[in-house]
Amino acid sequence: MDVQKYLARIGCSGPCPPTLETLRYVHLNHLMTVPFENLTIHIGERVRLELPLLYEKIVVLRRGGFCFENNGLFSWLLSQMGFDVTILSAQVRNRFTGAYGPPFDHFIMMLKLDGHRWLCDVGFGSGLQLPLSLETDSPQVQSHGAYRLRSQGNFIFMEVKSETEVSGVGEECWTEQYKFTLEPRERDEFRAMCDYHQSSASSIFFCKSLCSLLLPTGRITIMGRRLIITSLSSVEGQQATQTTRDISDEEITELLREKFGIVLHSPLTPKDVEIVPPPVTY
Repeated sequence: MDVQKYLARIGCSGPCPPTLETLRYVHLNHLMTVPFENLTIHIGERVRLELPLLYEKIVVLRRGGFCFENNGLFSWLLSQMGFDVTILSAQVRNRFTGAYGPPFDHFIMMLKLDGHRWLCDVGFGSGLQLPLSLETDSPQVQSHGAYRLRSQGNFIFMEVKSETEVSGVGEECWTEQYKFTLEPRERDEFRAMCDYHQSSASSIFFCKSLCSLLLPTGRITIMGRRLIITSLSSVEGQQATQTTRDISDEEITELLREKFGIVLHSPLTPKDVEIVPPPVTY
């Protein structure tokens, strides 16, 4: 890996010693420059997790990827920069059933820095923007939302705050996004679930072509043949707003180039079909 080339890819310059300030800097920049996308699946190819191939795809070809790719490569970068990195397995909560996926459903990482543990995740689409402290269960407010890590038994639950209206009064609500343990994992253990997400009718990645990028003002997403713009509210406590419009295949090609910096070498087949709820086994 050429660390300096990778840092340049994500817009980071200057000295980058292994400090908390550097960690926050590269984490946020990664999310704002490397798209969360699964377009490889929808141009008829397969996602591969060998680190040199991920480096070629994301750094050299300026593509993005889903969790196994973005977090897989980012964890390697952090290790090369001198950080103490531990790969962890997470299980994502299914929005249909409320049940959790199997182990290795999601690739995340823990960093130990000056006796403090941090959760890092640059591969969850609309997830966190900065590392989360693993030393507290208190809410941690970031630019695009508030998050907390709640321990229960052997698991830690990553939750996001939302406001719900109850009898006309705003009520605080925490939604579980995924759960995980601190058991160290190996990269090869994620291969089976990476294959599953490329071929299962119960996976969003197989059923929907998507490309999404964090913006200072919200998020831009292409899903199938829809452009979705999420805009943060300037009023504290108010929910973000979302606008959606249909777009043509020609517009998709143009938007991928202009907004995401992506030029595909094979034709994309946009896809947006219903996800089949998986059996509840976890």
